[in-house]
This record gives sequence, structure tokens and C-alpha cells, in this order.
Amino acid sequence: MSEKLKEFIEVPQEFIHDGQQFLTRCTKPSRKEFIQISKAVAIGFAVMGFIGYIVKLIHIPINNILVGGA
Repeated sequence: MSEKLKEFIEVPQEFIHDGQQFLTRCTKPSRKEFIQISKAVAIGFAVMGFIGYIVKLIHIPINNILVGGA
């Protein structure tokens, strides 16, 4: 019984310890890194939007053909 209790107490302590280690290793990105990440995210949004637009353009005529222009 004490083994389970020990494990029950150990898990949250280990989680807190790992979280503290992670936070101490994290650093604030420099201006250059931030701009680079922002550009990559913006390009990703643009590409996904373009793909969605193309899919929608293809889907509308096919849907009209299948449904019959209702």
C-alpha cells in the first residue's frame, strides 16, 4: 500500500520538477528569430488559404453538376 502512495506523491513532484527545468531553459526569442517565425507562420497561413480557395473553386462547379443547380 505504501508503494502506491509513494508513487502517487512522486508523479506530481516529478512533473513540477520537469516543468521548472523546462522554464529555466526557455529563452525569449531575439527580434530576428521572432520576425523569421512570424514570416514562416504568415507564409503557412497564405499557402493554406490558397489551397482552401482552390479546393472551393473546384468544389462549387462539381457540386452544381451533382446537385443540379438547385
